[in-house]
Amino acid sequence: MLTGKRVTLGVTGSIAAYKMANLASMLVKQNCDVHVILTKHAAQFITPVTFETLTKHPCHMETFDRTVAEDIAHLTLGQKADLFLVAPASADILGKLACGIADDLLTSSVIAATCPILLAPAMNVHMYQNPIVQENIRRLQSFGCEVIAPETGRLACEAVGAGKLPQESVLMEHIVQRLSKEDERNDLAGLRVLVTAGPTRESLDPVRFFTNHSTGKMGYAIAERARKRGAKVTLVTGPTELAKPAGVNVVSVTTAEEMYRQVMQNRQAQDIIIKAAAVADYRPVQVYSQKMKKQDGAFTLKMERTKDILAELGREKHAGQCICGFSMETEHVRSNSREKLKKKQVDLIAANSIKESGAGFGCDTNRLTLISEEGEEDTGLRTKEACADLLLDRLYAIWQQKQGR
Repeated sequence: MLTGKRVTLGVTGSIAAYKMANLASMLVKQNCDVHVILTKHAAQFITPVTFETLTKHPCHMETFDRTVAEDIAHLTLGQKADLFLVAPASADILGKLACGIADDLLTSSVIAATCPILLAPAMNVHMYQNPIVQENIRRLQSFGCEVIAPETGRLACEAVGAGKLPQESVLMEHIVQRLSKEDERNDLAGLRVLVTAGPTRESLDPVRFFTNHSTGKMGYAIAERARKRGAKVTLVTGPTELAKPAGVNVVSVTTAEEMYRQVMQNRQAQDIIIKAAAVADYRPVQVYSQKMKKQDGAFTLKMERTKDILAELGREKHAGQCICGFSMETEHVRSNSREKLKKKQVDLIAANSIKESGAGFGCDTNRLTLISEEGEEDTGLRTKEACADLLLDRLYAIWQQKQGR
């Protein structure tokens, strides 16, 4: 993905520095040429050898290191790079950069850089919220630096609040967005696309719930590809471990009823709706307020149907709107999915078999059969992103036909 791209990573003194080793590894796996600048304080948390092993390049620490054949390091590290990311960016480094202070290799390299600069602040919540730090961040943004907002959670100092360095996958997404060439077609520009993803959870008591094995990867891939092709995307997602896609309006839900309400609330404004979520078909009739204690003998649980979101979307779709459902099957994939196409009154069903190796829940690959009134198309086994693009191609063609184009 990043073949031919060069990224310089600036790592400062923060416990979150350990995340940067994994990020460097992720970049290298995408054929990116990675160079690392480590401050003296950062070296207290992670060693230069770690980055040298991962990147196959010397890890830079000294402004005038004559043992490194890198021309003038503090000039070339930011001028030969396609992108410069400082993460974690401490309050100290943000203050120096905002005031143009270049007193070590990292600050000198950033100030001399001619490539885009990304900054990912990470620090104690009270430091981050300090008006001086916030003013420095605004000042750096006014100079053209892109700031990746920290996450909120429990910090190493045991405080709770904003200040956590985002997960490596989030940082990677920001890097890829800046370096990857956006899809030249931009064919979905102006379209409004709603995607559902992930599982739902139906509570039995305060401890237990019913769910399924969906990880949300397929739905998230569709949302990300639609956004990169220019669409205005809303993602209604059940509980997942995935990072929220950048540039997408994410609506988080837990139960099937919550997903129903959010989809119905947003459906009228959409041009294309893609129901990739694995929504529970049934939920317990009674939800116990206290934990159920185990008893001797069998236990019978009464369940009731949840609302059929896809069927209602099919019945209520307005002229020109395109609706797609997903069908996860264990047998008779095509016949069951074609029946679903008719019964739900939708435009396309993306079907796959959970029994096929490399497809289904939790995989990075998938194999879909795209079923419409006109026929069927097998995508073959490919990445979920590639499957998402093929699916969007077909849905866009259907949408265009409905517009009389």
